[in-house]
Amino acid sequence: MNFIIVFLWGFLVSFLGQLPLGTMSITSTQIAVQENFKNAWKYSIGVAIVEVFYLRLTLSGVDWIMQHKLFFEILNWLTVAVFLILGILSFITARKQTKEKKALLLDNKIDRFFLGISMSALNPAQIPFWFLWSSILLNNGTLRSDFTEFNYFTIGSGTGTIAGLALYMYGGNWLVTKMNTSNKTLNIVMGIIFIIAALAQLYRMIGGEFI
Repeated sequence: MNFIIVFLWGFLVSFLGQLPLGTMSITSTQIAVQENFKNAWKYSIGVAIVEVFYLRLTLSGVDWIMQHKLFFEILNWLTVAVFLILGILSFITARKQTKEKKALLLDNKIDRFFLGISMSALNPAQIPFWFLWSSILLNNGTLRSDFTEFNYFTIGSGTGTIAGLALYMYGGNWLVTKMNTSNKTLNIVMGIIFIIAALAQLYRMIGGEFI
C-alpha cells in the first residue's frame, strides 16, 4: 500500500509542477494546435524521460551533483542564452508574420520526441525542484530511502509530467480553437514565456539558488 502512496505523491508533485504556464507546457499546446496530438504525445514522453533522469540523479544524492557543479553552471548559462535567443526570435517572427505559419520552435524537421528531450535537458531547474520535494517527503517519512520506493516515486513523477502536459495539449487546443487564436499570437505568447523563463533562470543563478 505504501508503494501506491509513494507513486501518487510522485504523480501529484509532478502534475502540479507542470500546471504553471511555462516553456514546456506551452510548447505541448503549440504542437497539438499546429501539428497533431501524436507529435504532442511524443514530445511529452521525451520531456518526461529527462525529468525522470534528473529526479533519479537528485534521489541518488547531491554529492554527484556537487562534484559536477561546473557542468550544471555551464548548462544554466546555456539555458539563459538559448531561451533569450528563442524569445527574441519569436517576437521577430511574429512581427514579420503575414500568414499562418508554424511557431519558430516547430518550424523544423526535428522529431518531436527528441525536441522534448532537448528542451527538458535545457531545464536544470528541475534538480532543485525535485531536491526540495524529495527532501520534504524523506524528512516526514512519506518517502523512504529505499530503491523500490524510489522507483515507484520516479514512475509516478514521470506519469504526472505526461498528465500535466496532456492537460495543456487538449485543454490548450480547445481554448485556442474556441478563441480562434492566430499563430502570430501564439508566437508572441511563446516569446514572452521564453524571455520570462530566461530572466527567472538568471535570477536564480545570481541569487545562488541553484544547487
